[in-house]
Amino acid sequence: MRSLIATGIAVLAFPGLALAAEPGAGGEWIGPFAVIAAGVGMAIASGLCGLGQGRAVAAAVEAMGRQPGAAARIQTALIIGLALIESLAIYVLVVAMILLFVQPIK
Repeated sequence: MRSLIATGIAVLAFPGLALAAEPGAGGEWIGPFAVIAAGVGMAIASGLCGLGQGRAVAAAVEAMGRQPGAAARIQTALIIGLALIESLAIYVLVVAMILLFVQPIK
């Protein structure tokens, strides 16, 4: 933990060293790390969205079972909630596409 803090302080204390690299130095690592970041980000977002949607549907079905008269309102709220949950996965997909197809260093 101490080495992580020391590294963070060193990076923040000497930003000129990070910017002093020659153009193109280390650029060959950006592509593979972008692919890894896109894959890991999409996997995490998809998994958590699936869990969130499952919990939302389970709670809605339970609520409909307790109050059948309010099923229409519960279903409307469920559909809006599912759309908002799914938007997280769509946003991560857009960021992943940007990481995969935009070349930051040429």
